[in-house]
Amino acid sequence: MSFQNLKRNKDLISKLVNEAEKVGGGEKKNYGDDRVWKPTVDKVGNGYAEFRFLPAPEGEDLPWVRYWDHGFKGPTGQWYIEKSLTSIGNPDPVGELNSTLWNSGHDEDKETARRQKRRLHYVSNIYIVSDPGNPANNGKVFLYQYGKKIFDKIMDVMQPAFQDETPMNPFDFWEGGNFKLKIRQVEGYRNYDKSEFAGASVLYEDEAKLETIYNMMHPIGEWADPANYKSYDELKKKLDMILARTSSPTMAQQSQLGEEIAAAPMKEMQAPVTAAEMPAADEDDDTLSYFAKIANG
Repeated sequence: MSFQNLKRNKDLISKLVNEAEKVGGGEKKNYGDDRVWKPTVDKVGNGYAEFRFLPAPEGEDLPWVRYWDHGFKGPTGQWYIEKSLTSIGNPDPVGELNSTLWNSGHDEDKETARRQKRRLHYVSNIYIVSDPGNPANNGKVFLYQYGKKIFDKIMDVMQPAFQDETPMNPFDFWEGGNFKLKIRQVEGYRNYDKSEFAGASVLYEDEAKLETIYNMMHPIGEWADPANYKSYDELKKKLDMILARTSSPTMAQQSQLGEEIAAAPMKEMQAPVTAAEMPAADEDDDTLSYFAKIANG
C-alpha cells in the first residue's frame, strides 16, 4: 500500500483486530543488526521510552508479524536457540517432545517442558519519539521485537472493554497514539504493566514528513518466510545432539554448534538464563493450549 492509499484508508482497526484474533512468521538474527531497537534500562532494570507504532510497510498486509522460538540449555551444556516451525504452521521437534513430556504424568517432565517451551514474539516498525537512554535514536525508524504483554495493550486500545472508550488504531499516523514504554523489574522479571498509550493525535501535521517516515520503514515479511527457517530434520538433529539423545557429537558437529552459538544474538543467548528476559508466568496459557492441541491431534 502506498502512502497516499494509506492516507485514504484510515479505518483499519476491524481488519487488524480480525487478523490478530486468527490462530496462527521467521526471525532474522539481530546480532549487530542496526535495524532493531532495544530499550535501555538502568542498574535496577527500570527503563522508559516513547515511540509510535507504524503502519504496515508497502506491499505487506499487517503492521506486525508473529513468530515463536525456543531457547534453553541441554544437559550437554550446549544451547538450543532456534525459531519454531510452528510459526509457519509446521510440526516442530521441540514442540512434539514437549507434548510428550507434558502428557507423561510426571511433574518433573512438565517442568522440563516449561523450560523448553516456545516463546512468543511480535515484530513491528516503530518511530522513536523519545529515547532518554540513547537520544541519538530520536526521530529514527527501527524494528521492535516485543511480546504478548505489549501486544495485549495494542489490542486493548483497538477493541476497548468499556463503552466510554473510543477504539484507536495505534498504527495510524493521523489518529494513533504514542506508546509510553515503562519497564520495571518485578520479582526478577521484566514487567511492562505500567506501559500505556497516550491519547490519539497526529504524529506530525507535515504530511511530507510523515511520508518520509513511511519510506524509512523496514520490511517485516522475512520473519514469516519459510526460507528463513531450518528444516525439521536439521532441528531434530540439533535437538538430539544438545539433549544427548544420540551418540556423542563428532568434532565437526561440535565445531559447527560452537560457531552457531557464537553467532547467536546476545538477547537470545541471555534469554534462558536472565530472569528479566524469561517469559512471564502468564504466558503459560499459550503453552498449555499448544500442548493440549498437539496431544489431541
